[in-house]
Amino acid sequence: MAQSVELKANTRVSRGKGGARDIRRHGQIPAVIYGDKTPPETITLSYHDVWQQVKTGQFLSTVYVLDIDGKKSRAIPREIQLDPVRDRPLHIDFLRVSKDSRITVDVSVNFLNEPESPGLKRGGILNIVRHQIELICLADAIPDRVDVDLTGLDIGDSIHISSVTLPEAAELTITDRNFTIATIVGAAPTEAEEDAAEAAELAEGEEAEAEADGEEPKESSGESD
Repeated sequence: MAQSVELKANTRVSRGKGGARDIRRHGQIPAVIYGDKTPPETITLSYHDVWQQVKTGQFLSTVYVLDIDGKKSRAIPREIQLDPVRDRPLHIDFLRVSKDSRITVDVSVNFLNEPESPGLKRGGILNIVRHQIELICLADAIPDRVDVDLTGLDIGDSIHISSVTLPEAAELTITDRNFTIATIVGAAPTEAEEDAAEAAELAEGEEAEAEADGEEPKESSGESD
């Protein structure tokens, strides 16, 4: 279970696009925190602090303690607006949570025991269909990951959600189908193998044509005497 991380924040007075641009010029990110039957509050956070959290890849599934001018609130990011060119955070929406809050989060899939998969040992490839699984869980019990065991899986095998053990007290948001997490597929053929296969198919086609015309299939030979 992920530990809460504290982020320093300040109450934001200036609003609108002009105010937001000015905030960003000073190394801050505008944000809003809402929920828990409390009026929304506009705040600013350090760009550096936020960017360090975004880079972990778990920003949207982590509960943060926001220290807003000395007053602490527990909240989870619900939406992050990114710059379309630089892919950097521009604005964040936070949802206030309590220890009893049940929330929906995307949790990363972690594949275990790759060396114990006969299919991967024989050169197969792990084709990941879902890198994350959407779960419903308590705000104080957000799992770090969902483990998927690859032991014994061969080429052609699929891993469905029904065979995955979910973290304690977590529930799926998708319950109406047994969706696929990953499959073990054969390695892609090399260029030489593809050329050989094409040549074999062409030869088979020529033989089939010759038989249909009542002719003997052509065979390659050296110069006649």
